[in-house]
Amino acid sequence: MIGRWYTAFGINVLLGGPALVPLFLLYYIGATWVHPAPEENDGFGIVLIAFGLPVAACGFLWWAVNRPFARRTQLSPAQYWTLSLLGTLIPALTLLCVDP
Repeated sequence: MIGRWYTAFGINVLLGGPALVPLFLLYYIGATWVHPAPEENDGFGIVLIAFGLPVAACGFLWWAVNRPFARRTQLSPAQYWTLSLLGTLIPALTLLCVDP
């Protein structure tokens, strides 16, 4: 059963719920990089430290969960990681479509 593509896809859709937090943090970093708000004058280094560490931790957790599944699936590595990324993004895209 673990060799099927839908098992890996389902695992990553479930991981997509908690992934909303680091995705929002990445959006915030990207939005404030070019045009920071006037009241945010602490510098960008503190933003990278405060938001970069949780994003890196969540990325490592996502990779650690997916690595054993990637070895046991029947998909090629490129197919597996593309499917995993798309599965993880489904909750965020659903949230954007439902409540713009």
